[in-house]
Amino acid sequence: MTTLAIDLGGTKLAAALIDAQRRVLEQQTLPTPAGRTQAALTDALSALVAPFAGRAQRVAVASTGIIRHGVLTALNPDNLGGLAQFPLTQTLARLTGLPCLAVNDAQAAAWAEYCALPAGVSDMVFITVSTGVGGGIICNGKLLSGKEGLAGHIGHTLADPHGPRCGCGRTGCVEAIASGRGIAALATDDLQGMTAKAIFAQAQNGHPQAMSLIRQSAKTIARLIADIRAGYDCQYAVLGGSVGLAPGYLDLVTAYLAQEPAVYHTTITAARYQHDAGLLGAALLAEEQAL
Repeated sequence: MTTLAIDLGGTKLAAALIDAQRRVLEQQTLPTPAGRTQAALTDALSALVAPFAGRAQRVAVASTGIIRHGVLTALNPDNLGGLAQFPLTQTLARLTGLPCLAVNDAQAAAWAEYCALPAGVSDMVFITVSTGVGGGIICNGKLLSGKEGLAGHIGHTLADPHGPRCGCGRTGCVEAIASGRGIAALATDDLQGMTAKAIFAQAQNGHPQAMSLIRQSAKTIARLIADIRAGYDCQYAVLGGSVGLAPGYLDLVTAYLAQEPAVYHTTITAARYQHDAGLLGAALLAEEQAL
């Protein structure tokens, strides 16, 4: 059975046909609409799925934010242009005429990455460091989603009680410091107004403040992994996202985690499926639900 998998992120939308052998057959991307309206997102999703009409038997969506009974909202609405209470599964079912499953994107990616780990691993955490910071937790071989879909929102755990205010309303969240949006917001002087991608480029060229911002992000993620290790005894931490997969970033996180006491150490790896992890994980979860 072929699945139309959709990844709905803060900066881009992706869609792919995934076959029964879990191969990505065809893929396309569009920018996430800047407009803060349900109509803008509906129009973008319509354009995204149109080329795949009649070529799949179900739809599986991995989306930023919280999915509650098929409805999309977010702890930090800024990551999705301020959208809240968007009827995601209902909208896509109407646009495609197909049954639709929706799950948080980091939860979906966590499941895909977990399925790729060696046999015998039962506990892991997936952390995506991108526009925001999200996560997915596998405990005893099961994906934690929570009754209200909140499980895994580890980017909104506390990193610094005196840190910047997060879009979720808390002060000093991991996301406010470590995410691409957080890195850019903390930049000053000649870096002010630059994107995280541009700041990474400056860091590669030895810019002191850029290097400090990237190191601060990596240290924050390393401390987050230590906290999760204490809470869930995870055997692996898998990093994904545009920041998490940036050259040299995983090495920095690994080095900072090594400075923590040995009990908090765990294996850190890059996401095997890179930027397709959410797409594949959503398809795998839809397959399991169908079975």
